Amino acid sequence: MSLVSMKELLDRAKEKNYAVGAFDTMDRVTTEAILEAAEETATPIILMVVPPCVNTGMMPDAEEFMHYVVNRCSRSPVPVALHLDHAPSYEDCIRGIKYGCTSVMFDGSSLPLEENIAITKKVIEAAHACGITVEAEIGHVAGHEGNMLDGNVADPSCYTSVEEAVRFQNETGVDCLAVAIGTVHGVYKGTPNIDYDRLDEIKKAVSIPIVLHGGSGLSDEDYKKLVQHGINKINFFTGMTLAGAKAVQDFAAATPKFQCMDVVQVMAKAQKDVVKHHIQVFGTLPVSRQS
Repeated sequence: MSLVSMKELLDRAKEKNYAVGAFDTMDRVTTEAILEAAEETATPIILMVVPPCVNTGMMPDAEEFMHYVVNRCSRSPVPVALHLDHAPSYEDCIRGIKYGCTSVMFDGSSLPLEENIAITKKVIEAAHACGITVEAEIGHVAGHEGNMLDGNVADPSCYTSVEEAVRFQNETGVDCLAVAIGTVHGVYKGTPNIDYDRLDEIKKAVSIPIVLHGGSGLSDEDYKKLVQHGINKINFFTGMTLAGAKAVQDFAAATPKFQCMDVVQVMAKAQKDVVKHHIQVFGTLPVSRQS
């Protein structure tokens, strides 16, 4: 099992009509929580690292951390895709490949479509030569990727159009596509208003797996409906990390004396429980039922 390409996981998810959870990490405790959740449920998973994890200028121990992550994923008994999430440049994508990611996402969603296409094609040329999956995004998912507490309200004018999705797939050959249909990064300010009709149209028009960003904050029924309408990868971070923080707050309030390791264990368990729950909600098939 161990490290696999994200394309392998998502093509199977598309064929079997389920979604694979993709969970962000940039520390060892969270990494272990995510991988243990997948291992205890015997399901495939996508472990995502963020750009600082592959850039020593932003994270001094990036090389050491990535060596640990790659080694840990390689030893997992379940299929794990190691994905670089929201890389803002070609150079970041190349760093992700160098450090051992089996997939990378170039995020050119804030660029003019032509520029997004051009850079994505360049990333794909390099990545596919190494057997690496490439994800891209068109449209704009609201909220700030770096601030999970600063969600927003989705602007329909920024939603992905069917025409752009078709053009993007045809001109780039990208492996999977993140679309904007009403979700936001971070904590929602208001009620999510997901455009399922838009999603249906995009799903019919393209042949590649569709990715949902801004997965935290939706209800279990929202997730199930999104999967029914064709989402095959769901990015999830805010809900997981806030659950860990709340568990620590509750533990500290209820426990007069404790040690540092107690806090770490409480946080890790809370994060693992959230990941396990969402694996089940997303409908990810166990390894034993993949064939």
